[in-house]
Amino acid sequence: MSAKLRVEGVSKVFAAKRQPVTALEDTSFSAAEGEFVTILGPSGCGKSTLLRIIAGLEEPSSGSIWIGDRPVNEPGADRGMVFQSYTLFPWLSVLDNIGFGLRLKGSSRPERDRIARHYLEKIGLAEFARAYPSELSGGMKQRVAIARALANDPEVLLMDEPFGALDAQTRMLMQELLLQVWEESHKTVLFVTHDVEEAIFMADRVYVMTARPGRLKAEINVPLPRPRTYEMKSEPVFAQLKKTLMDLIRQESWRALNAI
Repeated sequence: MSAKLRVEGVSKVFAAKRQPVTALEDTSFSAAEGEFVTILGPSGCGKSTLLRIIAGLEEPSSGSIWIGDRPVNEPGADRGMVFQSYTLFPWLSVLDNIGFGLRLKGSSRPERDRIARHYLEKIGLAEFARAYPSELSGGMKQRVAIARALANDPEVLLMDEPFGALDAQTRMLMQELLLQVWEESHKTVLFVTHDVEEAIFMADRVYVMTARPGRLKAEINVPLPRPRTYEMKSEPVFAQLKKTLMDLIRQESWRALNAI
């Protein structure tokens, strides 16, 4: 498979009063067309910063980002972003939130409503088309945020711990729902998480980052078949992957603590 996303030698240094803070250092990796990739690392390792650079919301201090053969210099419709916080517009209905990006593109009202209703069906919220975000639960809001990102038909979907604020049961349901939608669309997905089980369950490949300054420490292929089911979490191969990743994260977490 050809690379849809390439990250080449990216570093990020933030200015600070006492001394500059290096968040990312010489980070390079790729994601293939239609691949689901997760990024796992200890708190503060630069995972979210990396995703914001790929989204065009931050500029790298050095290095480059490519979508296909196009360099990333700013936000663009070729990338969709789903944040951990619920970023819906409270004054817009669910239907209009999903169609917002299409409206900016100049799509007609009937066309954007058609696309928005299609994704509302996919996420199981068709009856909430005229509801407002204040009427939705946290899990429902994130479903709408995912539908909004997909409605714009991005080449790459970027997800920054999108289920981190949800309770454990809702989080499991959202993982399954996202994978069901992904099985149909096969978008290239880059998914940031701090949850080891989530990283394994969702991904074709897991990249593990070091403690700050963030660099890639390991690349782990996930040999589980698709579609994924929760029964797989009890299989020996899942347990072994979890142990391997937990050991890697634990090493970096201790390194970060000892550096304080």
